[in-house]
Amino acid sequence: MNRNPIPSRQTPMPSFRVGHGLAFLTALLSLSTASIGQTQSEARSPVSGSTIHVTQVLGFEGAKHNATGDLKIQGDVVEFQKDGSPTAQVNISSIQDIFVEGGDKQVGGTAMTLGKTAAPFGGGRVVSLFAHKKYDFLTVEYLDNSGGFHGAIFQLGKGQGEPFKKALVADGAHITPPIEQSRTQSTPEVKNDK
Repeated sequence: MNRNPIPSRQTPMPSFRVGHGLAFLTALLSLSTASIGQTQSEARSPVSGSTIHVTQVLGFEGAKHNATGDLKIQGDVVEFQKDGSPTAQVNISSIQDIFVEGGDKQVGGTAMTLGKTAAPFGGGRVVSLFAHKKYDFLTVEYLDNSGGFHGAIFQLGKGQGEPFKKALVADGAHITPPIEQSRTQSTPEVKNDK
């Protein structure tokens, strides 16, 4: 009787794929960590006359939506200027309120999406944790020269919103104080002994 060995159906290929997947994931995580460290160091405090790079999401009179440019406090006005275009400006004294809120955006585009799908064993979820960049959103409510009420939203680097708000308030912008939550006091129970 002639016995021929039956070839194994398992090949060493899956372990090879896992090794490359882990190497890719490690490289991706190290690059993400390096970029996070760079964005946190970009935050600087604006002083009157200093310029910060922002995205004007919408609402600033005379500027296009989603335009990137420089926002600065110049004397008694706030100016937004896109490269090469005329400046859009608002008097600081006409500012009625300022809000700062944090937010984040997914970054990386198509390359990051492909990297998340290629990561083995659900590793794309881990990659998603590092694929977000944090921002501050600055909302400014102001009155125009005709007395019309407007609002503008700016996207700033993380940590730049609160110092810019403080600089605007120091230069004369009006803000409404936050509403204090009133504490409800319980009244003591009165017993009638009759």
